[in-house]
Amino acid sequence: MSTDQHTGASSDPIFTPLTFPSGLTVKNRVMRSNISGRIDNYDGSGTMARVNWEAQFARGGVGTVLSAHVPITSRGRVLPNYALIDDDDKIPFWRVVGERVHAHDCAFLLQLSHSGRQRDIAGVENAHKIALSSTSKPDPVHGLPARAMTENEIAEVVAMFGHGARRAREAGLDGVELHACNGYLFTQFLSSAINDRKDRYGGPLENRARFLLEVIDAIQREAGKDFHLQVKMSVIDHADAITPWSPKGNTLDESIQVFHWAEEAGAHAAHVSTGNFFPHPLNPAGDFTPADVIGTYDTMLSSGRHALRNYALWRFRPTRSLMRYLWQRTVPNNPEGLLLPDAAAVKQNLSIPVIVTGGFQTASVVRDALERGQCDAVSIARPLMANPDLVHQWAAGADTPERPCSYCNLCLFHAPEDPLGCYDVRRFAGDHDAMLDQLMSIYRPDGWSQPQDAPATASRE
Repeated sequence: MSTDQHTGASSDPIFTPLTFPSGLTVKNRVMRSNISGRIDNYDGSGTMARVNWEAQFARGGVGTVLSAHVPITSRGRVLPNYALIDDDDKIPFWRVVGERVHAHDCAFLLQLSHSGRQRDIAGVENAHKIALSSTSKPDPVHGLPARAMTENEIAEVVAMFGHGARRAREAGLDGVELHACNGYLFTQFLSSAINDRKDRYGGPLENRARFLLEVIDAIQREAGKDFHLQVKMSVIDHADAITPWSPKGNTLDESIQVFHWAEEAGAHAAHVSTGNFFPHPLNPAGDFTPADVIGTYDTMLSSGRHALRNYALWRFRPTRSLMRYLWQRTVPNNPEGLLLPDAAAVKQNLSIPVIVTGGFQTASVVRDALERGQCDAVSIARPLMANPDLVHQWAAGADTPERPCSYCNLCLFHAPEDPLGCYDVRRFAGDHDAMLDQLMSIYRPDGWSQPQDAPATASRE
């Protein structure tokens, strides 16, 4: 295959530009998927670490960076220390992030989010505020409490999403993604296994999708119909993944219908994920050890009604094997491309581009999926945390990275307490200091400086 290094033109489908109906064109078919971590200030303002975190993947060759969990309100944070988009005072910071990413010919999409009841750690500002949701039922995994939103509260949150998109556009970003998957607020409305409302936001699928479609409309009114908007959705709930006696939740056909409505409403792309809670055995699929769970899960003991029960079940040997079996029974040995069949079904029914996540780190697997028309682009999280320059390695001819991601999920289990990054010391030849050096690299001011006479959000390359 030939590549023009100057223009970026290539016969390789991975490196073929993709143009969306919004007019946005990205240089290749690889997106850094949504990876969340506690790397910002407690008050929701952004940090140098966030700037460096996002920029490293743009430098590594991806065509698009998707942010993760940018809450439209502090009440919708999953954890503290997440940068917000809840006020105009956040625009300058996100402008800096966008500029740093754009410097590497990479697009930046802001993922607008609201945790709903799936709020792992409330934080001091939410300690006495129960989480808002479609339902008053606590989540079944951790027992996180919730209160069903009134219709007035729903309208307020819809407006907040519109304002968040407008701020993203004013920051010079390339578009937004709605986090309508993995058990967060949109899922809590969409899922038949969660939504038990009796009003016009509950019951039939059309009612359960109303919140999502109202948000799309609000974004178009605030940010314009030409501002790129994509929807990431769990296309199958798999709500019974841990407990086989639970209701299964939404089916693939139902989600295809919701995507179709979203396309009609003006969405420019569909992003395929899975699972109606997080973490989920199939998202992120992979391995783990009980020590990984109990090492940081204690942070959540005060958050949910079931958290102490879960901790005890993982902590003590007699029940540990049962818990591991229940979690791992549906997990494949190799999760790469796990959702490609779901993405292919979605793509057959839509005219907008389809993106799919799922542990991708083998160029031939991605190339084959694109050539077969199973998707238009892939999004990658853990393998890019392990190898931020993965795309450059592919461009240089490698099929797999020299030190591939092991899908050990240590990054996930460290996230509630520790810096975001790869914790598989085996990838560092057992050198713990080398692992820490990589983890801490985003906290260094490399490539990001603040002039003394400039505001706190100013930067230069």
